[in-house]
Amino acid sequence: MKMEEKMAEDQSWRGNVGGMEWERAERFLSGNAFARVACLDDDGNPYVVPLWYSWDGEGFFLVVRERARIARYMKERPNVSLVIDEASVDDERGQFTLPKVFCQGRAQIVEEPNTGGQWVGIAEEMSVRYLGPDGPTYLVPTLTQPRWLIKIIPERIKTWEGVGWGKQYWVESEGTPTYEEVHGID
Repeated sequence: MKMEEKMAEDQSWRGNVGGMEWERAERFLSGNAFARVACLDDDGNPYVVPLWYSWDGEGFFLVVRERARIARYMKERPNVSLVIDEASVDDERGQFTLPKVFCQGRAQIVEEPNTGGQWVGIAEEMSVRYLGPDGPTYLVPTLTQPRWLIKIIPERIKTWEGVGWGKQYWVESEGTPTYEEVHGID
């Protein structure tokens, strides 16, 4: 069978295609996917770093090492973007969800580099969330190392899940399957 002939009748494997319900997005944000945080470096080039984050319902907390360049970049140029996604997840129905959260916002410096600040409690929560019960074993020996506490205040958040294209990207052409046909939409 040629690839162009392979269109499944049953499209349920795609999962829910489209923006996530906010309750579902909140559950996803409480998981352990990394945030890829983007800002501009000193030369105006994009600079992207994968980071642990903590979502408090209003913004994304980042605990950043004192010497990490991204902290200085965000302080000097606070416009940032981040994406949090998982490449492949089977949900309870055996469907792919492929959740994604996109955010554009501003970096707010909550704490300059310090030891023993508000960042410690947030870092402890993140260490358990990302590394499991042994997370504090990783964190405790580094508590004497200064960290920044930065909060990304979202100005725009978008979500997406499922295996499918957003309709705005689909180009209709005569003789080709429609968006609805490809995505199993009646």
